[in-house]
Amino acid sequence: MIDLKDLGSRAKSAQTILAKAGGNAKTEALTAIAKAVDSNRRIILDANKTDIENGRKNGLNEGLIDRLTLTDSRIDGIVGSILQIASSPDPVGKVLWGESRPNGLRIQKVSVPLGVIAVIYESRPNVTADAAALCLKAGNAVILKGGKEAINSNKAIADVMRGALEASGLPADCVILIEDNAREVTTSLMTLNEYIDVLIPRGGAGLIKSVVENSTVPVIETGVGNCHTYIDSQADIDMAVKILINAKTSRVSVCNACESLLVHKDIAEIALLAAGDALKEKGVAIKGDEAVCAILPYAEKADESDWGREYLDYTISAKVVSDIDEAICHINRYGTGHSECIVTESYENAGKFTSEVDAAAVYVNASTRFTDGGEFGFGAEIGISTQKLHARGPLGLANLVTEKYIVCGNGQIR
Repeated sequence: MIDLKDLGSRAKSAQTILAKAGGNAKTEALTAIAKAVDSNRRIILDANKTDIENGRKNGLNEGLIDRLTLTDSRIDGIVGSILQIASSPDPVGKVLWGESRPNGLRIQKVSVPLGVIAVIYESRPNVTADAAALCLKAGNAVILKGGKEAINSNKAIADVMRGALEASGLPADCVILIEDNAREVTTSLMTLNEYIDVLIPRGGAGLIKSVVENSTVPVIETGVGNCHTYIDSQADIDMAVKILINAKTSRVSVCNACESLLVHKDIAEIALLAAGDALKEKGVAIKGDEAVCAILPYAEKADESDWGREYLDYTISAKVVSDIDEAICHINRYGTGHSECIVTESYENAGKFTSEVDAAAVYVNASTRFTDGGEFGFGAEIGISTQKLHARGPLGLANLVTEKYIVCGNGQIR
C-alpha cells in the first residue's frame, strides 16, 4: 500500500508554499493549467476512451458511462471553468470584519486557506480538474482519490496539472492524485488528521455514507440527490411536464436530476397521463404506487426502497399525494436535502412549500437542474453541500476558506 503519511506530508509542505504565493501567482498558475489541459486534450481523451471501454466491459450502466465520458465540448467546459476560477477574486486575505475595542485592541477577522483538502469522488473525471482548481485558488493543497472507473482519465488530467504547476514555479504536490484503488487506502485516508484539514466526498449514497461514518477528518457532505418534482393541484400541466422532463432527462447521471414525481390527487389523471407519455417517449421507466399504476398501465409497482433511491438512470418513482402537506412530508422523509421543486400557480402553496421543505435549494416553477454554482452566478463548485455546517448548497471558492482573527495592541494585558 502507498505511504499516505508521505503524501500527506508532501501536500502540507506544498500548501505552506502555496499560502505564501499570493493571488497573482495562483492566477498565473491556473491560467497555465487551463492552457495545458487544452493543448493536451488528445492525451486526456485517449485515456478517457480506455476508461469508457473498461467501464462497458465491467457492466456500467449508460448513466454512469455518461458521468465518466469526456468529449471535446466537455474538455472545453473544463478549460473554461479553470479560466473562470483563475479570473475570480482571491477569496484569501479578505477583511471580513473589524472593530476597535475600548481597551485599544484592534481586531480584524480575515479569510485564510483551510489547508490540505482531500476529495474522494466517483466516475466523473471533470471533478479532478474542478476540485483541484478551486482548492488552488483558495490557497489549499488537494489530495484527490477518484474512482477506479476513471483512473486513466484522472491520471492524465492530474499529470497535466502538476506539470503546469511546476512550470509556473509552484510545487507540483499542491495537487496529488492517489492512484492506488485499494479500499484500505480510502479508509486510511479518512483518518489522516495529522495532514488533512477537511475531507469532501462527492459521489453516490454509499460513498458518502461510508465517509461520514468512518472519517475522523472533518467532512463536508456533497452530492446525493434524491430530488423531487411536485405537481400541485393548481399547476399549469404543460409547464409541469416541461419542467419534469428537463429535470429528469436532460442529464440523468447528475445529482440535481429529478428522481421522484409527486402529483396531487385532484389532477392525478390528467397530469400523470401527460407526464407519463412524455417520460415514456424519453425512455424513462416509471415505478409508481397503486394510484399511479392504475392510471399508467405501463408503470411498474414501486416498493419502499424506491422512494429514497437516487437512480442516476432512466427510471423515476411516482406517487399520488392527497395534498401539499403529504407532499412536503414525503419529501422531508425521503429527500436528501439537495433540490426540490413545486409546480403551482398558487402563491400560498409556493410559500408553504419553500418555507417547510428542508433542502439546500427549493424551486417554484423551475427545474432542479439549475442547482449549480455556475447557474447561481457563483462560478465553479466542488459539489452541492447537503449538510448545514459549514456550508450548504453550491460549494464554491467562498466556502473553501476559513477565518483567522488578527489582534493588534500596544502593550495591553488582561
